[in-house]
Amino acid sequence: MSTTILVSAWTNLVQQFFPIFTQPSSHIFLRLLTGWVLCTARRTITGIIPFADPQRLQSHDAYHRFFSGAHWDVGRLWELLARLLIRMFYPTGIIVLDLDDTVFHHTGRKMDGASVWRDAVRSTVKKVVYCWGLNLVVLTLRVTPPWGGEPIGLPILIRLHRKHGPSLIDLAEAMLRQGADWFPDRQFRACADGFYATLAGRKIPRTHLVSRMRSDAAMYDLPPAETNIRRGPKRKKGFRLPTPTEFSQRVRSWTRVQTIERGKPKDRQVHARRVLWYKVSHEPVLLVISRDPAGKERDDFFFTTDLTLMPAEVVGTFAGRWSIEDTFKNTKQFLGAEEPQSWKGPGPERAAVIGLALYSLVWTWYLKYGYQKNILLRLPWYPTKTHPSFADALATLRRVLWQDRIISMFGKRSVHYKISKFLIAVLERAA
Repeated sequence: MSTTILVSAWTNLVQQFFPIFTQPSSHIFLRLLTGWVLCTARRTITGIIPFADPQRLQSHDAYHRFFSGAHWDVGRLWELLARLLIRMFYPTGIIVLDLDDTVFHHTGRKMDGASVWRDAVRSTVKKVVYCWGLNLVVLTLRVTPPWGGEPIGLPILIRLHRKHGPSLIDLAEAMLRQGADWFPDRQFRACADGFYATLAGRKIPRTHLVSRMRSDAAMYDLPPAETNIRRGPKRKKGFRLPTPTEFSQRVRSWTRVQTIERGKPKDRQVHARRVLWYKVSHEPVLLVISRDPAGKERDDFFFTTDLTLMPAEVVGTFAGRWSIEDTFKNTKQFLGAEEPQSWKGPGPERAAVIGLALYSLVWTWYLKYGYQKNILLRLPWYPTKTHPSFADALATLRRVLWQDRIISMFGKRSVHYKISKFLIAVLERAA
């Protein structure tokens, strides 16, 4: 595709969100996202403006007010984005979602919504590290790229967790219910770590959960079938079972399967059984014990509320949850989503929303328009690289946008354009 077509594709993609803005704010939204992609400095609003609006068509105050004072609905933005991505990547079948929380580190005691939170990245079992920032619950759509390999997590909804407000579990439940309301005729499979295991008992419409089970969980057998009519209530659970750790030591019948973990095939030994984890859900769940045939890794204990899933699917589904961790890393490292300095009102939350939504838009543009199977941004220090990363997708979009901007300013035959070829090679990787 030519540069003009690729730039138009990016513009058309962003313009699909214009209905939620007023006319001035819609153009600021387009310039802001483009400037955010092109920015080579810190992604503060002041740092983005020179790249977003080099001709100074709008006052700089308008860009600052876009986050804290402009009239636009965050919920409507996420709904449009979710409908766009699911229409593109999940036209049929079960929609696979990943759920987790992260902290966007910030400074400034007067930042609205910020507080002290446990830093999961730097904390260990013996030492807990705390940080100041925004605690966000994020829901991503799991997408398998055309080149295979590890899936990609595209944010479709976030909620800000505030001190003394709804808990992380309550916010996660609300997000899953919101997604079910947006798509009333679709089935969902949500994957989350063990912290969100209690979502199994929340009875979210048309949504099954895949999560991790505690190694010391109190499990029970299913209640026995009533053979004789007797007085009194029916039994809700059977006899107490050993903990998952003790249970795995007693298992003698293992099934050898091949799972797909983070895009790669892997041999596993699995054992599955329907049990009651009564503290989490009063409905039966499928316990899956995963063991490394080589004996180098510890046993893993997973469960799902979908009793029809095969054990290999459960293990592979949970392993694919790593895509949301890559989402957090890439949005912070390559997009600088923590860097916009907005303190008042809805400004901090909206800045985080734009940063995470931009990650989805960059990947969407690349997967639909920018990716060509025979063309990869090869670097001398990665001679065997075969799959593009988010850095490659972002660099491709930057190169296209810079080429279009330089051609429009100086023309294609000018000396400036010839020199710019060398500059673009640097700018496309700048951050």
